[in-house]
Amino acid sequence: MKEVDVLMEKAILVGVNIRNDEHFEYSMEELQNLAEALHVEVVGVVTQNLERVTPSHYVGTGKIEEIKNFYEEAQANLVIFNDELSPSQIRNLERDLAAKVIDRTMLILDIFGRRAKTREAQMQVELAQLQYMLPRLVGLHASLSRQGGGTGGGFKNRGAGETKLELDRRKIEDQIAKIKKDLEHVQEQRDTQRKQRRKNALPIVSIVGYTNAGKSTIMNQLLTQIGQEEHKQVFEKDMLFATLETSVRQIELPDKKTFLLTDTVGFVSKLPHHLVKAFRSTLEEARDADLLLHVVDVSNAEHGFMMDVTNETLKAVGVEAIPTVYVYNKADIANVPYPVVSGDNIWISAKQGIGLEELLQLIRQHIFSDYVTCEMLIPYDQGNIVSYLNEHASVHQTAYEENGTWLSLELKQADYRKYQHYVVN
Repeated sequence: MKEVDVLMEKAILVGVNIRNDEHFEYSMEELQNLAEALHVEVVGVVTQNLERVTPSHYVGTGKIEEIKNFYEEAQANLVIFNDELSPSQIRNLERDLAAKVIDRTMLILDIFGRRAKTREAQMQVELAQLQYMLPRLVGLHASLSRQGGGTGGGFKNRGAGETKLELDRRKIEDQIAKIKKDLEHVQEQRDTQRKQRRKNALPIVSIVGYTNAGKSTIMNQLLTQIGQEEHKQVFEKDMLFATLETSVRQIELPDKKTFLLTDTVGFVSKLPHHLVKAFRSTLEEARDADLLLHVVDVSNAEHGFMMDVTNETLKAVGVEAIPTVYVYNKADIANVPYPVVSGDNIWISAKQGIGLEELLQLIRQHIFSDYVTCEMLIPYDQGNIVSYLNEHASVHQTAYEENGTWLSLELKQADYRKYQHYVVN
């Protein structure tokens, strides 16, 4: 997807508060953050309290005049709605406001389009964009002709791209079918890699959570904590959806215990349905996990709501009944005591690197609970077993006796069963 010039757009945000939704204010704030993530300047906000959205225009028809006046006064060139609009709502709004209208879904798809780095993520975003556009072709055509060449209109060239909008329905359907096929191929490769990991019997710990909660920072700090090379660090930045690709890193602890750590795309409220479906294979990485680290930005007043959104999204992709440690990050900004561990909850500051030792301890308790401590006596002609155990187990003491090598060690249940006949104590 080609990079486009960043053009300053000025937007009016519009939201309908249905039956006094307690998270409405926050979702409008989030909409503003999403807009700013695309360098859109928010010049005004219009809200309305309703029992239900108006089928024809989303807002009550009396509100249209107010939005229109505000739009002209503020010299805006874009109106952004806080929900996914139906094709007819977009058409009616664009006609009556004589303005470019986009919805929350389009905004999120656009951000994902810009953040996607790997071929797989790009295909997933493109698939979601095409599926979103298909029923909206007519309205999109109209808005393109309205924009003409005059209004710096960045959205005209963004994400979905103007040329794609000129494709007819059949071409888009063909493209959707082709991307689905290509993604299936990638999915097969991913499954093969997953099976391979399973065969290696390495426990998998998956980091999940709301966008910008600090997941990548935690991953990088854990890598630093155990002294792993800098080049294994993953991209982290204080912005929405900094990570779209799943990163997998192998973590080897000083006592030879090893596990895989995977990082996943962050969630946001009202995450577009098509996008969740398109990213399903990436999110499924978490489905194979032995443990989830649910990272929460405890400094955000809405963190309880963010946790609910994350849990609902995980459920939607079939990630259920996996042991979870709740990692309350940014405790330094929240002014709460840290590092503190209470059951499967831990308060830390990843940025400051405080609480990571305790977090590793919690991870250990969960994924290495089946380790066995014992003593073995291994005949001298079985030197290969001794070297295997030195590499894959935590050997506390070694002594060379008359009948063989004596080891005092801690090892995986599977290895214990395999070499049980050498156990002497």
